[in-house]
Amino acid sequence: MSSSTEIRDVFAWEALDSRGTPTVAVELTLVGGATGTAIVPSGASTGTHEARELRDGDWRFGGRGVTRAVRNVTGELAAAVCGLNAEDQATVDKAMREADGEPDLARLGANAVLAVSVATARAAATAAREPLYRYVAQGQEPPLLPLPMVNIISGGAHADRAVDVQDFLVVPVGATSFAQALLMAWRVRAATAEAMRQAGFNVALVADEGGLGPALPSNRAALEFLATGIERAGYEPGTDAAIAIDVAATQFYDPAAATYHLAAENRRITAAELVAELAGWCKEFPIVSIEDVLAEDDWTGWSAASQELAGVQLLGDDLFCTNVARVKRGIDGGVANAVLVKPNQVGTLTDARAVVDLAQAAGMATVLSARSGETEDDWLADLAIGWRTGQIKVGSTMRSERTAKWNRLLGIEGRLGSEGLFAATSALAPIRL
Repeated sequence: MSSSTEIRDVFAWEALDSRGTPTVAVELTLVGGATGTAIVPSGASTGTHEARELRDGDWRFGGRGVTRAVRNVTGELAAAVCGLNAEDQATVDKAMREADGEPDLARLGANAVLAVSVATARAAATAAREPLYRYVAQGQEPPLLPLPMVNIISGGAHADRAVDVQDFLVVPVGATSFAQALLMAWRVRAATAEAMRQAGFNVALVADEGGLGPALPSNRAALEFLATGIERAGYEPGTDAAIAIDVAATQFYDPAAATYHLAAENRRITAAELVAELAGWCKEFPIVSIEDVLAEDDWTGWSAASQELAGVQLLGDDLFCTNVARVKRGIDGGVANAVLVKPNQVGTLTDARAVVDLAQAAGMATVLSARSGETEDDWLADLAIGWRTGQIKVGSTMRSERTAKWNRLLGIEGRLGSEGLFAATSALAPIRL
């Protein structure tokens, strides 16, 4: 006799993400009737070591269609998972990896695999009559609301390279609840936009993740505007609200010249010079976290940066790529002290959770992250709480694909009441270690 939690059917379709680019959506049904849906995101600033999406490459959507990935969901992936117990996430995810046969899931598509993986977890949670955040917690209590990093100013691949550094974010380190943290971020964004407007910059249009994206004269100018926004919002810099930076250095690294090309400033600098510049910023501005300070495979430079920038959270995104082997290398080499976790970088929830567990066991901070091409789906918010990542990075306080995650977190915090804990500054690596 079939178990009510065995997977009975997998349906998929081509949906659109926040940039109007196709992505994979899945509805998975269990024998007992429970269903789970998932729509997966896509990144613009992608690392070389990420799991591979499958795109059609034809005339539709400039080659970015995903009809092949959709067919793979309803074909080979459905054949691999139907009959398996959705409560056994690891077995389901392993079956899909074996069906694909490639380490980076390039044959069937990481976008196809992740959609089935998330839909499986949601269906199992529905069958267990639990919200996803409780279901994936695996007994870890009490629920932990994450400290948000909120995008205020965008550059790099998210804003047509208005400035070279990809994101300037506010971290509401003085907040005592998630709701208060989000309010603080909203006020800082509004005050920063007003300061830019008064200085003659156009803030009407927003970047991919909802941040302000005017063409500024320099990367430093973005820091100055954000610091001004914090003060104008009525907050004490560093005490109430601090700054995080996503350098995304891989995006402007020139391997032929072994230099970093700051095109917006018409400068070329070495790794040591880039680290020194960041260290100088840390002395002048209330910076608590820096992501991807150097290129994804510059392990030597990263090692030096980890010493030079030891006073801040040094966050690896392209460096680690949500990959257990790369995180182990970082741990063994003393490189970075925090890991950015993006499930679509690795392709399954099982593998992403393994990275969280490994990093936390080694004393590294973890930040669950959305992508620039997001959807209205909000499963990421549940994972942040259930996996107790401590921090989350979704984007800004506007655009519905961003607010969907914030709204889910606000709703969960409201429902939990005194049962839930707020991570606050205890989640930041330099404070925690």
